[in-house]
Amino acid sequence: MSAPNSATRQAAAITPGLPEGTGSMSRAVTGLVAGVARSRTAISWVSRAGWVVLITGVVSLGVGLRLGWVELIVLGGALLTLVVGAIAFAIGRHPYQVQLRLREGRVVVGERAMGALEVTNVSHRSVLPARIELPVGTAKASFALPTLAGGAEHDELFAIPTERRGVITVGPVSSVRGDPVGLIRRAVLWTEPEELYVHPRTIKIGGSAAGFLHDLEGRETREITNADLSFHALREYVPGDDRRYVHWRSSARTGTLMVRQFEETRRSHLVLGLSVHEQDYGHPDEMELAISAIGSLGLHAIRSESDLTAMTTEEVLPHRSPRQLLDGLTRIEANRNPTSIVDLGRTIARDVQRATVVLLAFGSTVTPDHIRTAGAVLPTGVRALAIRASLGEDSELAARRLGNVTVLTLPTLEELPRGFRKVER
Repeated sequence: MSAPNSATRQAAAITPGLPEGTGSMSRAVTGLVAGVARSRTAISWVSRAGWVVLITGVVSLGVGLRLGWVELIVLGGALLTLVVGAIAFAIGRHPYQVQLRLREGRVVVGERAMGALEVTNVSHRSVLPARIELPVGTAKASFALPTLAGGAEHDELFAIPTERRGVITVGPVSSVRGDPVGLIRRAVLWTEPEELYVHPRTIKIGGSAAGFLHDLEGRETREITNADLSFHALREYVPGDDRRYVHWRSSARTGTLMVRQFEETRRSHLVLGLSVHEQDYGHPDEMELAISAIGSLGLHAIRSESDLTAMTTEEVLPHRSPRQLLDGLTRIEANRNPTSIVDLGRTIARDVQRATVVLLAFGSTVTPDHIRTAGAVLPTGVRALAIRASLGEDSELAARRLGNVTVLTLPTLEELPRGFRKVER
């Protein structure tokens, strides 16, 4: 029975000073409210099929009695008897304690994901058999719960399908009593839902295959500074210059104090941009390949302690740790918003101004013109790369230049390290 609501509690309160008999009236109102609550709970047990059978039975019985039609009377009586029998199946206690445990909260696509249910009869008396229902994503698992003696336990192990990347909601667990036909269904929830992250596949980018980052650390820029490592030119001394940078030979030759100027170097900053526009992919698996490639490169950047920004055409992904990056990639879903890789390039140019390398990932349906335009809107001096996920029968690993973008056509994730070695040739 559910806990009394606020109306019940208010009806149960007796205010001092009221005339005699008010307490009896309050108890009557309390009983009425509780009765209504119980009625609503009982009504919720009846399934859609149960309502059809019940209404058909009442109508058949009423019409049969009115018209004296024996067949309708028999049909109505049989249907109502069926409903009464179904109610008997739902009667019974639920004295359970239920625990839901997932062996791991995060797995990789294709890995085995296991969970366990532990049901305990917390009463001192045996309880009749019941059924345990466990939603797993869009599916629902059902387990037969046998008769449990007082204090007895029952365990169930189950496997969760992990063929596709995504976040799978497991639970809540409910115990169910009802008839075999499904007319009456009495369910009690026991646990909160839990989430299982099925991460995308990734591949390790070895040192020799990470050549696309070779020019990032200590990369020279066109910004001039008075103190750095990359020598640029000499200029005349002005008050305030650090005398450590005076070039004495040139000063002696010209008769004027000359100081060194340097080109400012910049720490590597990799920007990974992923298209989530459904029409940019010829097949859903192409998007999975692009996500896996982005995940592999992002993990490499995090482990090598390079500055990283990961984003899609819809959002910036959290990436403070490998788990956080993979969790963000796991939640990505394709959409039909008309945001293109050109828009993504403009967003990167506006929001990530100190990027040194930008890598865009998309599918096989993006046109060469869009790729050239996306590269053209990126900041000057940024190295532009692209991964074109392509799963066609004639697709093969290839690298070519489109405008200022080096495009790597990627047919499988395993080809990613070799593909970047090909880019560097």
